[in-house]
Amino acid sequence: MLRLIYYELLKTFLKKRTYIGFALVAVIVPLAEVAMKLEGGRFLQFSLRTLQQDFLFVGNLFNGWFVAHSMMNALWVQIPLLITFVAGDQLAGEATAGTYRLILVRPVSRTRIFLSKFFTTAIYTIVFVGFLGVLSVGLALTLLGRGDLVVMQRGILILSESDVAWRFLVAYFLAAWAMLTIASLAFLFSSFVENAIGPIIGTMGINIVFLLITVIPVDLFKDIKPYLFSNYMNVWQQVFEDPIPWDSIGNSVAILGAYSIGFVFIAWLIFRRKDILS
Repeated sequence: MLRLIYYELLKTFLKKRTYIGFALVAVIVPLAEVAMKLEGGRFLQFSLRTLQQDFLFVGNLFNGWFVAHSMMNALWVQIPLLITFVAGDQLAGEATAGTYRLILVRPVSRTRIFLSKFFTTAIYTIVFVGFLGVLSVGLALTLLGRGDLVVMQRGILILSESDVAWRFLVAYFLAAWAMLTIASLAFLFSSFVENAIGPIIGTMGINIVFLLITVIPVDLFKDIKPYLFSNYMNVWQQVFEDPIPWDSIGNSVAILGAYSIGFVFIAWLIFRRKDILS
């Protein structure tokens, strides 16, 4: 099994399209963070201007932690698209290349081949999110230094510098877990079709529709939201609350995990029964 995963990883990381997401992140993150450094934190100053009349803020609040947190919030709409580039190609890519028969004539069960491809997808997702985290946080701290973190969601919260680093670590772990749900959905669509474009469009279409239903404050959608995985995708943001709602985080992790397992299980059923014609 490990050898199969190794070969699938080798195939995946030898494809040029695998690095599209890495290249885009490597360009966008430095540009955005340098621009924020040059902007000098005027957005933060404007947001805190009314509070400065009643409170005294000490220290450098416009720092690397603030920029890294802002980048997390800004990029998390685009990241699912970059994940689907590889996840949607895992099974559909074999059909496009006409290599399904070649890989299935080997004395290895379809289940093991299927699992090796899914684990490759999961590893890619984790590596990609990890790359985003290391680049975003590392560059922001290098450019702007450290300090307390100002979190502007549901009000304004200031977290002590000594209480920030581990939160980012947990946040990126939860973000990878959430992105694995997106990858699993793209992987499911990949088992249906013979071209990777379909899984990419299908996954992003569903994700966008679900996100709109989740964020639009309409009573009609109120009863639907708890059943949509998009309602739990922002689980990583809860790590930056005080106190941290661990029960809510655990619930979101379990629901996202259930969605991922469900998507992969359906994909496995389809792959097992798939009639390979080329």
